[in-house]
Amino acid sequence: MSESQLFKPVTFRSVTARNRIMVSPMCQYSAVDGAPNDWHFQNLASRTVGGAGIVCVEMTNVEARGRITAGCMGLWNDAQRDALADIARFVKAFGAVAAIQIAHAGRKASCSRPWEGGKGLSPEQGGWPIIGPSPIPFGDGYPVPQEMDEAKIRMIVAQFAASARRAREAGFDLIEIHGAHGYLISTFLSPITNRRTDRYGGSFENRVRFLLEVVDAVRTEWPADKPLFVRISCTDWMEGGWGLEDSVKLAQLLKAGGKVDLVDCSSGGVDPRQKIELRPGYQVPFAEAVRKRAGIATGAVGMISAPEMAEEIVASGKADLVIMARAFLNDPYWPLHAAKALKVKVAWPPQYQRGDIF
Repeated sequence: MSESQLFKPVTFRSVTARNRIMVSPMCQYSAVDGAPNDWHFQNLASRTVGGAGIVCVEMTNVEARGRITAGCMGLWNDAQRDALADIARFVKAFGAVAAIQIAHAGRKASCSRPWEGGKGLSPEQGGWPIIGPSPIPFGDGYPVPQEMDEAKIRMIVAQFAASARRAREAGFDLIEIHGAHGYLISTFLSPITNRRTDRYGGSFENRVRFLLEVVDAVRTEWPADKPLFVRISCTDWMEGGWGLEDSVKLAQLLKAGGKVDLVDCSSGGVDPRQKIELRPGYQVPFAEAVRKRAGIATGAVGMISAPEMAEEIVASGKADLVIMARAFLNDPYWPLHAAKALKVKVAWPPQYQRGDIF
């Protein structure tokens, strides 16, 4: 058996994950009134028994208006909290860290499901009013968001705190704030989508203000001994947009504030005109740069599927976690199979041990 960094436990505050593999929050577009159902339970339960260290519930929105689609998850009422509690209980009972991502889709809300076209919905199609930092639509054929005034900003910040409280009450041990992919927080950060002239727009310091206020508010309801992650788009992949230097500077602020434990380093999503250079591990350099230059833990995400690549990312210090999405859609038991490929001995669930022969 070999020594593996990928399969070494990692601790954030009082929470220890059994390995450095995290199931990325992946929208299933299958909720009813924002609440999970049997589909969500089996989806996350199978990845838990498959050996992941951290299992994260999909993008879960702080208000109904913040959903991408009518099938997206929410945490704005207690019924949703109670339904999520069953998932958190199972994940923890079978050895993984129960995590949840809280979010607001902003101007990318009110859309049909991806397999129904994924386009913005008109009121006649069941769409709803959307909001953003500036009245700039996502693209042709998408609705124009209402520009948020400061009262609305304060309301959304408070809703993030309320969702954090419900996540705590549901039994989760880790929260990730979604600040990436052109959703609400991301559009405040990017100069492409933030054209404000008040204290939430213009300078870098003003554009990051909303996220920092969300972090502060979430921490008022989230226990000091439990970790808080933030996902960001490290670049907009567009000239004149948010870039890696901005991400490093933001990560330095998050580190200095002492409230955030890890930056989940993704990219893109702010504008459909983006030019992304896709390849396996294409976002890993962002995680490496943020980790080294800001001195904060990072997660690497994006087209990581080979066990050897995942091992190298962690072993070489490019990131502290490998956060995987498509690989887990393909194989809920990816960690168990990766361990075998890397010649690492890990325990299979006893019910499945007769299958540990291939």
